[in-house]
Amino acid sequence: MSLISLLIALAAERYLSTTAWQFKTYFHAYVSLFKRTKLRHLAKPSIVSQLIFIAIPVVVCDLLFELVDDGLLYLIFSTMILIVCFGCTKTRQTYKAYLLSAFRGEPTTCELHHSQLQQDTCSAPMSFGQLLVWLNYRYFIAIMILFVVFGPAGALFYRLLVTMNECPEVLAEECKDKQVEVDAELDEADVEVNNDADTSDSTEKNESQLLKDMLFWVDWLPVRMVAFGYMLVGHFSKAMPVWLENLFDINKQPNQILISVAQKSEDFMVDPDDCTAEPCLLVRLAKRTLLLCLAVIAILILTGILN
Repeated sequence: MSLISLLIALAAERYLSTTAWQFKTYFHAYVSLFKRTKLRHLAKPSIVSQLIFIAIPVVVCDLLFELVDDGLLYLIFSTMILIVCFGCTKTRQTYKAYLLSAFRGEPTTCELHHSQLQQDTCSAPMSFGQLLVWLNYRYFIAIMILFVVFGPAGALFYRLLVTMNECPEVLAEECKDKQVEVDAELDEADVEVNNDADTSDSTEKNESQLLKDMLFWVDWLPVRMVAFGYMLVGHFSKAMPVWLENLFDINKQPNQILISVAQKSEDFMVDPDDCTAEPCLLVRLAKRTLLLCLAVIAILILTGILN
């Protein structure tokens, strides 16, 4: 059942580009609903409210699928959730716009598309090709892995966690309320206000760091598995030392590990004046890796190792 859902979702995602199939559409609607409920006010620490914010749809999704006894309904609903979680039309459009600008000889416009995509996804500084490799993992391969292992709830959890890291201001209304209170007390005690402001800034940093740490550990094993896939579809002997070097490194970010292995897995004879060479090479490599992951998942499911 999971394999059929994956095949349908991967085939349909490219053509279902309307807002009704985009994850951000439902995410922003859920944010508005969550802010209107009492749950956000009951969980005063924002860290708790963010965890509740992620947990509610995941638990509800898992319970609903537990109640579905009909195999056809399970297939339809799980496929729909998977298509929505896959949805990254904006990234695909940016890639096409980047290539068009490059073919027209507009390097400044290419850089603007690169910067915009990097900013939209809150990604670390990296080249455009490296960014596409990372987003291919984050929006497709990682979701595939969690979907197969943990079901639709696992895919939904990962996409929610990723989006929360990309939009850390999603529950910023609470922070604004705190800032209003601080401003109202400004005339009464400047020192006390400064202390409150410092505490608020520290709390926000802790909240952001918690979500980053959660995503780091969720990605820890899958990113190494996918990096191994890059070696198999690329230059195994060149990439193996890099993969082994980073295998048990808990200090390196997942994107750095994946990108370093991906670059070693592909031969780069890139003209510095050609801004399409690196992205095109790495995108082809990423597509081969995605197909390999799909083939491995199919074998594991058909042999009964994964159910």
